Amino acid sequence: MKFDVIKTENCFSNTQTYEYRLPIRNQEFLKFLQSFSIKKNEKLRRPAFSATDLDGVHIKGILKDNICKVSFPDMTWEVLKIEFEHFIDSLVNEVISLTESVCPECLAVISAQIISREDGIYLEKECKEHGRFSVLIWDSDKESYLHWGAGEVIKDTITNARECKKGCPFDCGLCEQHVRNGCCVLLELTTRCNLNCPVCFANAGKDKSDITLTEIERLYDLLLASGGPFNIQLSGGEPTMRDDLPDIIQLGKQKGFSFFQLNTNGIRIACEPEYIHELKDAGLDCVFLQFDGMQEEPYQTLRGKELLEEKQKAIAHCKKAGIGVVLVPTIARGINLSEIGAILQFAERNMPYIRGVHFQPLSHFGRCELKQPQKRITIPEMLAEIEKQTDGVMKAEDFVGGQAENPYCSFHANYYKLDGKLRKIGREKSTCCGADSKQSQEFVARKWTIKSAQIPEEATDGFAVFLREIEENSLAVSGMLFQDAWTLDLNRLKRCYICEADIERGMVPFCAYNLSSVSGRQLYRG
Repeated sequence: MKFDVIKTENCFSNTQTYEYRLPIRNQEFLKFLQSFSIKKNEKLRRPAFSATDLDGVHIKGILKDNICKVSFPDMTWEVLKIEFEHFIDSLVNEVISLTESVCPECLAVISAQIISREDGIYLEKECKEHGRFSVLIWDSDKESYLHWGAGEVIKDTITNARECKKGCPFDCGLCEQHVRNGCCVLLELTTRCNLNCPVCFANAGKDKSDITLTEIERLYDLLLASGGPFNIQLSGGEPTMRDDLPDIIQLGKQKGFSFFQLNTNGIRIACEPEYIHELKDAGLDCVFLQFDGMQEEPYQTLRGKELLEEKQKAIAHCKKAGIGVVLVPTIARGINLSEIGAILQFAERNMPYIRGVHFQPLSHFGRCELKQPQKRITIPEMLAEIEKQTDGVMKAEDFVGGQAENPYCSFHANYYKLDGKLRKIGREKSTCCGADSKQSQEFVARKWTIKSAQIPEEATDGFAVFLREIEENSLAVSGMLFQDAWTLDLNRLKRCYICEADIERGMVPFCAYNLSSVSGRQLYRG
């Protein structure tokens, strides 16, 4: 990465002095100055440092700044300056960008860097109290990382943004530092659940309570005042534990919310065949079905019991009711990473009622009884597994990052079936998930809902027939890598457009709302 340098006034006599602007803060730069004698003065209002080597090169600056002044002795200054800049260049090529994160132990905001290493891209950070943390976030080269994130950075004007007092991630709601309006908003209707999953971001079942219809109406009104209507995800707990779920959907429709998605484990839908018809009649558009594999072992590990038969019954009942289903696998290393291909093949066999597959590699927040893996599942690894396990039918190169959210949060590709074979639809970022939050809402509603009934079967117009064929034969494949206390990048968080609705706090980005420390302390829950 390039650095800037300008000639400046001398700090010392008989020297040539230059000012260097680096892509890292001086406190991080000092870690590389092993051949220098370093002095720090942290009692100053702005803690400073100075460093000198055996050749007489002298560096000074503010620890938390990224500008330092370097003085070279007059007699050899040209040679020493060239050597020093070669030294900097060899270091800063490793540093891709600066950001902020949190300490996984205490959740304090700390400086962080995105670093390119031989085996991939890392998020690295250090807490004064709890030490240094490093986590792999991209297991491919720097060029592929930068290419994935390239593109226009669009900013929204946040409707009724909250004042930023403590700074990100402590003032969410959304605050004035946020740069994206919401797209999909979760309403957590209950803490009750009919499972006790070892892995649950909401830690459901710990308390057993529902929010009232009056409180739900207040949440709808809050969302409308915050730039809505948004796409609504009915969540929990397990939202089907409530018998008044049809009333909740109808109320939202009356308020002007057009798209309702049910985040569910599918047990009630499987056990009560008519139940999904009630929800559809109330206005439900899509079922977001927890679906971890085509064998029972992943369910036993991730959900605590065998569930595959119930999942298949739930899908059959949704098909009969004409409700689109999106399969949502939580992917964990050593548990169901090898199930990716089987899940995609099952989805293809059940098109068009299965509208897509939305992979969610495991994040360590909420209730997570699984140990931290030595290596996190990354976007490049997911795409490589998709290509390998589909025998190249779906290729890594088919996928792009989202444009509405931060591209390092997600991946997307769309396919349609022609002559019995899947073919990709486009590849441009503007076609995958929208360029802004509003376009993203429309994209999700269009791709995850069965809409073919809107185009009459008897239609003979060529374009109408083409649209019907595309709708009836398309499959969306996507994934979302939620951030936890180890992987949190505040630059990514500020572009988050999946939010939790909270009556006191407003719209809180999903990864902030569910953020928890090693000990289980959370910023927003409880």
